[in-house]
Order: sequence, then C-alpha cells, then structure tokens
Amino acid sequence: MEPKTLHFITNGKLPNSELIQLIKKIHHEVDYIHLREKQRTALELIQIIEGLEEAGVPTAKLIINDRADVAYVKQCAGVQLAYHSPPASLLAQHFPALLIGKSVHSLEEATFAEKEGADFVLFGHIFSTQSKGDQSPRGSHALEKIAKNLSIPVVAIGGVSAANTQEVLDSGAKGIAVMSGIADAEDPQMSAKAYSSALNER
Repeated sequence: MEPKTLHFITNGKLPNSELIQLIKKIHHEVDYIHLREKQRTALELIQIIEGLEEAGVPTAKLIINDRADVAYVKQCAGVQLAYHSPPASLLAQHFPALLIGKSVHSLEEATFAEKEGADFVLFGHIFSTQSKGDQSPRGSHALEKIAKNLSIPVVAIGGVSAANTQEVLDSGAKGIAVMSGIADAEDPQMSAKAYSSALNER
C-alpha cells in the first residue's frame, strides 16, 4: 500500500511557546509540518525551528513557507511556495536537497508547477471552510481532474475532515493538509491521530 501523507499547516496565530508545544504534541502523528507564519521574519522562523529542535521535533518533518533560505540553513524537509514566491525551477536549481511544494488553485497552475519542477502541489480548498467562507469550494471533482493530469503527488487542503478523507483519497489525492481541524481541536493530538488513521486505514 502506497503511504499517504498528513500535512499540518500552522495558522500564524500562536505565540512561539504555544506553537512549539502544539507541534511537540502532534508531530509523531503527522508526516510534515508546514510553518506558515507569514508575519515572521527569517530570524523569528529560525528561533521557532530551534525551539522545535529542543522539543525533539525533527527538522526533517518541517516545510517552511516561502523561505528556502531558512529551510536550507536549518536542514528542513522543504519549502512551500505561493503565487508570489520565487519560481520552483530556480529553487530546484539552487536548493536541490529541498522538497518543493507549490500551492495551486487550478489545473493550469498545477501543470505549470509540475513543469517547473515542484515535487508536489497543495490544491484547494476542496470543501467549505470558515477561513474561505466567501469562496466556493472547488470540490472533489476538480481534485480528481488535477490528480489524473499530474504525475507528482496532489495534497488536498480545505475543509478536509477524518470523515471525508476517504472521498479525497478516492479522488486521487496522495495526502491531506489540515490546519484548524488539528490546531483548533479540543485535543489536537487525538485529532491528528484520527486523521492519520483515516488516511491509512485502507
């Protein structure tokens, strides 16, 4: 059985100490942790990463949003690129050891990301979610179309729950990305375990 990956995305709302404690509790249950801390400086990100290292969280699980320099110097797993980020092709050339993810919202963006050298794409939002309340979800049919047209893994994000994980996998996703479903849960560790079980139950 091909393993499916569980990505936890930070929300940029927690102070360092709380963020580190949250990740410490859940990191055994997830495959990758995306530090999506848009307001943080490079130095602040490095301080968070060093705090995570002290807490026993391996940097090999960390993916840093938009900052390949930080990911490289701290020997993290990779970098997650947005529309405003440097081209994936440029980063692949200069940081060959890093996994390169790209956030996409259409088939056109996804195929371009693959052509540029991205190792995986993050596609969404799939289902309705509070953070995207003013935008219509793209749905599992759009996910299926993208998954069928790409040879790199597609990771689904947006409103994914343990209950609808199977639908996402049936649509061709190779993983799921979760933010509030874990971070805002009453018991984040138990929630992460539920996602992990749903992802790997078949």
